[in-house]
Amino acid sequence: MRIRYFPSRPKPLLSIACTLGVMSLLAGCSQDPVRPSASSLAGSGDRSVSGAREITAPGPPADIATVEFGGQTLHLWPYTGASFDGTPSDPINLVFVGKADPRAIRAALLALDGDRTAFGYPNDYPFNATWSDANGDVQTSYADGEGWVGNVIQLQLGRYEFGRVHLRLFRTGSAFGDGGVWTLGGAHFEILIPGTADHWPLSWEVARQIVVVDLMRTGLLDPTNPVGETGVISATPTFRDIPAPLYNALPEALRNLIGGPPVPVTDPVGILSSGKATILNLASAAPITPGTWNDAFTLNYDFVTAKPFCNEGGMEYVHLAGPISLGTAVSVDGNGLLSYSKTISGRLQVTPVDPTVMPPAPIGTPYYVNVGEESIGQIASDAASVQSMAKRIGTGDGGAQLQMKKLRVGTYGTDSYRAEEKCLGPEETGRPAP
Repeated sequence: MRIRYFPSRPKPLLSIACTLGVMSLLAGCSQDPVRPSASSLAGSGDRSVSGAREITAPGPPADIATVEFGGQTLHLWPYTGASFDGTPSDPINLVFVGKADPRAIRAALLALDGDRTAFGYPNDYPFNATWSDANGDVQTSYADGEGWVGNVIQLQLGRYEFGRVHLRLFRTGSAFGDGGVWTLGGAHFEILIPGTADHWPLSWEVARQIVVVDLMRTGLLDPTNPVGETGVISATPTFRDIPAPLYNALPEALRNLIGGPPVPVTDPVGILSSGKATILNLASAAPITPGTWNDAFTLNYDFVTAKPFCNEGGMEYVHLAGPISLGTAVSVDGNGLLSYSKTISGRLQVTPVDPTVMPPAPIGTPYYVNVGEESIGQIASDAASVQSMAKRIGTGDGGAQLQMKKLRVGTYGTDSYRAEEKCLGPEETGRPAP
């Protein structure tokens, strides 16, 4: 099946300096602050609120889809998730078949240069960037073979600190034909929300197209049947939204790139999605070369947002300030075993604020939240395993609060997820009320 890669020639983005200059307006937006995702690094609380949720040895999610290619069939959940509860995070928009070991796909993409001008892309960031290992949350998906799977391998085109294409690869353990495998991919184009360490997705389609182009550039696709396309397997015509203040601050070139409407908008803008996944048929595999790759950087919070937890009713807002350090390490040994680790750490000052005035006015005593997160994983030809743990611990208004999330998914052992939140008042912690 032939597919059309681009609805039109991609529009070049403005320079990063210009893009971030426009987007920095968000950091001071007090009438409708952008609320980061559920994994945002913050916390506070002064009420006796406590809860825990645990999933162990989960069954399959709902909405299983069927994909066919080359006479082979795979049943899969066409989304990624943060746990095993079936709540979708991103669509699965790429399916790799044949010589499609995730480690070999990584090796093939890392070997490419940044010249995509032959495919109509401008010599402009991030289209002239190269692939590298990425720092990002561990997500889950589900397919024939091993059932629930997690992404050990994460790749980025561009840098975490700016806009990037982010690709997660999921080893299914399901065979494809003679010696081949099925691998799932979830790709999105995202930007860093200024004043935070959080991203927001802008496009599933832009990311999918660029991965297709780069796999074509590797020369590894089967020349007789290189590319196919699934039917509609996930939500369409949109999936998830871009908040109105964030969308209104995007440069025109970026809005055109993602196919968005004119500004200003008052409602969230849906992220366009065809609901289909591109199938990439690899006849050859890139060599899996031993080596070590490391990356580390620091981002500074300076942002007003709704408190991500211990916020009963959702009407409390805080200003976050302080540095967050992020690190990624990937190594491949002589046997091809790939090991991955990610760390996030820092200490944020949290100040309760009134967001209805400009600038948001402090209305409470500042306190601190310690942030810690670690993910580790390994993947070989016959097995994969990944686990992550995130903690947010702090005190405020005389009480204490804790948010903790643990995820474990792999070929062997029991898959499990636990999320816990505790928000204790002064009477429970023995602290005097302010």
